[in-house]
Amino acid sequence: MSPHILSFNQGSEPVPLIDLVEQHQLIRDDVMAAVEQVFDTQHFVLGEVVDQFEQEVATYCDSRYAIGCASGTDALMLAMRGLGVGPGDEVITTPYSFFATASSIARVGARPVFADIDPVTFNLCPQAVEAAITPRTRAIMPVHLYGQCADMEPLWRLAVRHGLAIVEDACQAIGATYRGRKAGVLGQVGCFSFFPTKNLGGAGDGGVMTTDDKDVAQKLRRLRVHGDAGGYQHIELGMNSRLDALQAAVLSVKLKHLDNWSTARQENAIRYTLLLGEQGLMSRMDLPAIDSDCGHVFNQYCVRVHDGLRDQVLAGLRARQVGCSIYYPKPLHMQECFAYLGYREGQFPESERAAKESLALPIYPELGIMRQQRVAEALADVYAEIDASRTQSVRRAA
Repeated sequence: MSPHILSFNQGSEPVPLIDLVEQHQLIRDDVMAAVEQVFDTQHFVLGEVVDQFEQEVATYCDSRYAIGCASGTDALMLAMRGLGVGPGDEVITTPYSFFATASSIARVGARPVFADIDPVTFNLCPQAVEAAITPRTRAIMPVHLYGQCADMEPLWRLAVRHGLAIVEDACQAIGATYRGRKAGVLGQVGCFSFFPTKNLGGAGDGGVMTTDDKDVAQKLRRLRVHGDAGGYQHIELGMNSRLDALQAAVLSVKLKHLDNWSTARQENAIRYTLLLGEQGLMSRMDLPAIDSDCGHVFNQYCVRVHDGLRDQVLAGLRARQVGCSIYYPKPLHMQECFAYLGYREGQFPESERAAKESLALPIYPELGIMRQQRVAEALADVYAEIDASRTQSVRRAA
């Protein structure tokens, strides 16, 4: 029997993929006080609390303006509406992302055009973007996937050369940097999500858009309230996508802790390299690569599992009560609702390969060394079990 199997303690406490309770307990009093203050004022939609939070986000991201909205998905849609993207336009983006990246493009009447990813960073490949540009291209939507910024300089050059806007899908990347600049100021509009599992997560849905353009900011503020310029004067068709004051109050408290939480995630990532190396697993998987231009904030910690074993490793970890997941199991060009775009399986091989190999391990700030040690030991135990099963199969065949 493998020594890994002997050393692994099946009776240890489970390790969740993410645990929001532990973090909440550390800041509970401040959060509840902020929430109670909103209830005392009974001002629940927009208002001073939202204004204050928007100013805090703008300062944090080093942008001139921040405009709250109801979700990260709405942020993407509003950003494109604010830049005039609509029917007949094309927007180039990645097929390896959360569904909202492409659906937001389609929902404003434009056509999602996919370009494959870089196999090392999982982010948009600039060369693939260049090949996808047509006379109908209006914008590029890079996704700062898992908390690492896309390679922006070549995208900036393409945007300038072809007169294109850049909308950052930074929904997983608040606090991430590219050459010292924060995500959210790397294009015309940056879009963030405050879904509870994000690095800065609310008590429900919420989002924000950042921009340095005064006119775009004014339009975004109108669009989130039905295109109302004030006094029920609707100068364009908008939508109802306002940030609740309760969400803003919670997020304002948590924003003060964000940098410390990001540091803890980064330290966990460094520790994984040590622990997985000690278990002899470095040849069995590729760990996340950090671009030297980037400050990675690790919303997810996704490894590539070699030799077609991803699903076996996933099942093995779950059987050992170690949280893990797949982000994302089916690329967007293969989703049924996008069949009308006419893409085929095999057209974006790197995205399809990532969907078959990637596996997310726990990385939340409060994870700690003991739980990380358990993750590493569980992985070693799973591989020992797989190897033992293969050996038995060879012996039977012989």
